[in-house]
Amino acid sequence: MRISLSIGLAAGAGLAFACGLTSTAAADAFPEKDVQYVIPFGPGGESDISARLQQKYFEEITGEQLVVQYMPGGGGAVGWSQLSDMSADGHTIMGSNLPHIILKPMGKEVGFQTDDLDNFYYFHYSPDAILVRQDSPYETLDDLIQAANEAPGAVTLSGSGTYSANDVANTRFQQLADVTTTYIPFKGTGAAVTALLGGQVQAEWGYTTVAANHQDKVRMLAVAAEERHPLFPDVPTFQELGYDMVGGAYRGMAVPEGTPDEAQQKLAEIFQQINETPGFRQEMQELGFVLMDVSLDEMDAFMAEQQRVYEAIAREAGLID
Repeated sequence: MRISLSIGLAAGAGLAFACGLTSTAAADAFPEKDVQYVIPFGPGGESDISARLQQKYFEEITGEQLVVQYMPGGGGAVGWSQLSDMSADGHTIMGSNLPHIILKPMGKEVGFQTDDLDNFYYFHYSPDAILVRQDSPYETLDDLIQAANEAPGAVTLSGSGTYSANDVANTRFQQLADVTTTYIPFKGTGAAVTALLGGQVQAEWGYTTVAANHQDKVRMLAVAAEERHPLFPDVPTFQELGYDMVGGAYRGMAVPEGTPDEAQQKLAEIFQQINETPGFRQEMQELGFVLMDVSLDEMDAFMAEQQRVYEAIAREAGLID
């Protein structure tokens, strides 16, 4: 019995050791093939732009392709509601956006809950901003506010979806400026920009990144940051103009529920390595992004804090009861 037990223990230890080796080897070998990167919006927005910039660095680090796909609709909800049905081997990832993934399930049934997304890394932030076309009669934020006061509801602003950073910003701006505008949600920032440039709306709730990408076509009236953005030193913050608005959109990535921890950790490390690459950092900053690093170990605390903050904002703005 003792001999059998010893053999059993030895066999068990050997099996555990072998499993450990297998797990380590698997983690070292990951990814074993191309990784599908699903953007839950259309092309041309911030999520797409940053994913395209990440592609070449991902291939340099892993030897595999980062294949970008689009699944637009519902301001991201169409994609996030289908994430749990996708392959959970670590080779499928999806863009994850705040405050969208927190506010949307609060507002109504959208096919997913915030906890359904296993976020493994958050890597950049872009401040909210109001933009108009270069030929717009609104030279300043006061011009736009005056127009909204003279004809409540007549000033139209495009934005990326409902229960998004843009939607929250517009609701809060109306409260602070005591005006009524008409917010028109589109399937992502790319479509919202197209609406502005095409004359479908008079202004856009976008980001500093939009101004950086279309400097010869748009004018930024104010930015919702604590300080002026270094790319736009002449553009005032909302706070400078008397409106206590600081906010924007955070972007990261998530995997389907059930994805092995080792794969999530490896993915987080790969994208953090990309974020630390000088060439990538320069490209992102020149486009108006603000880089950040929220690792897998920090994710639970980060999401809990964001949940607390955005729930309070949504209640104050009347987006939820």
